[in-house]
Amino acid sequence: MLLRTRRPRSVTVAEVLARTTDLPLVSRARFECKRRVPDWLIVLLLGIVEGITEFLPISSTAHLLICEQFIPGGEKFVGDDLFNIVIQCGAVLAVIPLFRHRFAQLRQWRDPKSRDWLAKIAVAFFITASGGLVLDKLNFQLPETALPIAMAMLIGGVLIILIEGFIRGKVWTDEVTWTIALAVGAGQLVAAIFPGASRSGTTILLALLLGLSRPAATEFSFLVGIPTMLAAGGWKILKALRHQETSPDWGLVLLGTVVAAVISFVAVKWLLRFVQTHTFVVFGWYRIVVGGVLLFVALK
Repeated sequence: MLLRTRRPRSVTVAEVLARTTDLPLVSRARFECKRRVPDWLIVLLLGIVEGITEFLPISSTAHLLICEQFIPGGEKFVGDDLFNIVIQCGAVLAVIPLFRHRFAQLRQWRDPKSRDWLAKIAVAFFITASGGLVLDKLNFQLPETALPIAMAMLIGGVLIILIEGFIRGKVWTDEVTWTIALAVGAGQLVAAIFPGASRSGTTILLALLLGLSRPAATEFSFLVGIPTMLAAGGWKILKALRHQETSPDWGLVLLGTVVAAVISFVAVKWLLRFVQTHTFVVFGWYRIVVGGVLLFVALK
């Protein structure tokens, strides 16, 4: 199995924002196999993977890279920015109904608590956007090899286990403070700089360290992530359509989007219940295993 390495490239602000959504990288390796998997089956599998991993703290980038490595013909779709962005937006939009009660509260403009939440979400988003602008001005370059993603998966897994041990027995709060809002915004920026770190994983861990309960940390992370991912995704869709040399197979794009949306809804609904009574330790160990697989692929 060969690993192709590309020269690092400059990125725009929107691309840095898109990194917080764990969009997959360009093809770097292929699984050599003479038998080709049907396109519809590849799209079905990628939609399932995207739906499961987009919001869970396990990095969709890493998992789509694994699909690219081991599914014959998978690089055709994993390396297609337009395909990935559209199915990702489908996964994001699908979870909005799960927070309908919170969104209904946020529409009550006269309620001081609603204004406070909206302000904190906006500030967290602004930190990510302004940080991306600074990185863009500094000509920041994103790595495009599997090794940094593998290391981010491994380190993230270890940190989850250590942090869960550190916060065990502490008193929790459900109040999102300004410190937590600033940390979540900064966490999204960290995930942008280190692909594979996982946007949700990074932001949730920071919120936990600052004393926020797991359910509240998960909810706030998702509420900040939804506008971030949709804004970045929408911009990149327009950009991709302008520079798309060939017309995509919209039937396959629709299939991937629907599958990703359905699976994402189920996965997030499950996670919101899971965090009520469980820690994130299982995700930490899972990240270590997947990171080890990626490390093996990267070094082979």
